[in-house]
Amino acid sequence: MGYIPEDTEWFVAELVMEITVQGAAQNVVDRNLTLVRATTPDEAHQKAEYWGHLGETSYNNPAGQLVEIRFRGISKLDAVIEDIEDGAEILCERIKGVPFDEVAGWIPPKERLEAFMSPPPFGVPTSPDTSSREV
Repeated sequence: MGYIPEDTEWFVAELVMEITVQGAAQNVVDRNLTLVRATTPDEAHQKAEYWGHLGETSYNNPAGQLVEIRFRGISKLDAVIEDIEDGAEILCERIKGVPFDEVAGWIPPKERLEAFMSPPPFGVPTSPDTSSREV
């Protein structure tokens, strides 16, 4: 964005978290959009790093494999310039020169939006299995 209004109270940070499972051939990366209450970019960056490190953990999955979640960094940090309320724009990404067909491909049917998708049945492991043995 580049423009930070004087009365800024909120920022949005994209925190990159890497999940590894002992013995698994691939990792899993989460890109978490996180609201951060701050009045300056430096304060927002410091708090976003705090939240990222706070999310680091390790545990055993049901197969006894070690699962580690590590904060890898902040991939986006921007001011929220509207008040946080219903319908407020939180983040804007402007991309130039995108063909119509590509834009259309970004819009899935309603039932494929995350909010409408069912989680996998309990006890059915994903690959790699990042579930906790404790749950």
